[in-house]
Amino acid sequence: MRRTFTLRGRLAFGILGATIVLAVPLALAIKSLKQVHDQIVGLRSQDFGASLLLGQFRDRIDNLRSAENALLFLHKPEDQTQMRQELTSMREMATLLDKYQLGNTATDVRLALDSLDVLTTEEYQKAAANNVDAAEVISVQWVRPRIKVIEHSVLVAEQILRHRTADVVRDATGATEEAERTALASLIVALALTGLISVWLIRSISRPVFDLESAMHAVAEGDFTHKLRVPANREDEFGRLSASYETMAARLKELDQLKAEFISIASHELKTPINVILGYVELLQEGIYGRLSPEQRDVCDTITLQANNLTRLVRRLLDVSRFEAGGGKLEVRPFQLSAMFDSLQSSFKILAMQRGVSFKVTCGDDIPDEVRWDEDRMNEVIGNLLANAFKFTPRGGTVELSVSAAGEQIQIQVVDTGAGIPATQLPHVFQKFYQADNQSKADTKGTGLGLAIAKQIVEAHRGSISVESEVGRGTVFTILMPVKCDLRRSGPTPVTLSVAP
Repeated sequence: MRRTFTLRGRLAFGILGATIVLAVPLALAIKSLKQVHDQIVGLRSQDFGASLLLGQFRDRIDNLRSAENALLFLHKPEDQTQMRQELTSMREMATLLDKYQLGNTATDVRLALDSLDVLTTEEYQKAAANNVDAAEVISVQWVRPRIKVIEHSVLVAEQILRHRTADVVRDATGATEEAERTALASLIVALALTGLISVWLIRSISRPVFDLESAMHAVAEGDFTHKLRVPANREDEFGRLSASYETMAARLKELDQLKAEFISIASHELKTPINVILGYVELLQEGIYGRLSPEQRDVCDTITLQANNLTRLVRRLLDVSRFEAGGGKLEVRPFQLSAMFDSLQSSFKILAMQRGVSFKVTCGDDIPDEVRWDEDRMNEVIGNLLANAFKFTPRGGTVELSVSAAGEQIQIQVVDTGAGIPATQLPHVFQKFYQADNQSKADTKGTGLGLAIAKQIVEAHRGSISVESEVGRGTVFTILMPVKCDLRRSGPTPVTLSVAP
């Protein structure tokens, strides 16, 4: 096997008498690259683990609130057991926080959990003794504030982690730039000696650096399949760095898959307590635990309504999270584009009549007969945009859906003459849970997830979605889609692909 010289060996062999001149910039380049390597390893082993742990903490806080509500309103022995289990689990997780160096988070969380252990026991005893007022005072004045303390501690830890990660990325970028500058300085010295040697140095030093920079950019964009041109079995610094990069990319891909699996588990864990709540409320309404007064029935109706709203919120949140984690599934198949828009026109015609809004669907003559998308997902996107348009358009207004060809793409627009969105808020409308200030103009208040889901679905098709709006004059949402969705090439938006014939 042909032996690959180290950087020092190649420079000494090529430049001969210029070894002393090149040794200093070369050593700096190696140091910078080693710093990038160490920062990558630290980011992989510390910050990603801390991020996953804090995410689990947030889920546990929600479980803790649910357990506390059950303790207060149902006060059964198994509710107290569930509360103790939740507190025990969070103590174990708080112990893991110590190794991530997140300030006083672990100490603050443990103190709050110790306090909750005593308070929830007292709350349960009061509730079990039918002293509901005293139990509620403990809940409102002591238990819930302690839970908020834990939530605030987790938020502070996330801020510390965010700043620390940003510093690591900034340092890694600076080290990469320093390595590039050092390599270029070495090249200038080599050019002064001989043109042939300078070309050789460019190929042996500059290309791997730029290749690494390109690979790091690809990883930052979410593409963990990017391959370095530098083989990992090379017996030099770049070979070792290439091997480290491949290991890092593989671990990041595993973490991404673990995130998708976590979402699946969270789906079950979130839905189960909600279903339990709905089940007990239904039993109360049926009189299993005694006859209810009218006021109690009103409370049960309110609980049922809010639990159903929470179920819908969880379902939509998990939907958008699956796309972010690469677990969103697209079932791409060919279908008639005009047929989909005819169906949308029929579906929203009645709503337009009920609201007194003029509704028009326009299909350009130049659109293709057939497209290759996930018909159900795109129907969901356009339906969501139309529903929002009707929600914010007053009686006598206009909503228009149009589709036309735009070069090699399809342009879909939803135009309304509704309340409009302030210009300062337009960049945020596709963020999860963000709601513009025009909610007072709507008949019903949404969850702030519809547009986030729409953006994920469109971008998963390799399309784009944008918005233009003017307060008091209306809003225009524009979608640009490829005629045939091709998800087999790599990119920053991984999805699970199911292609129908």
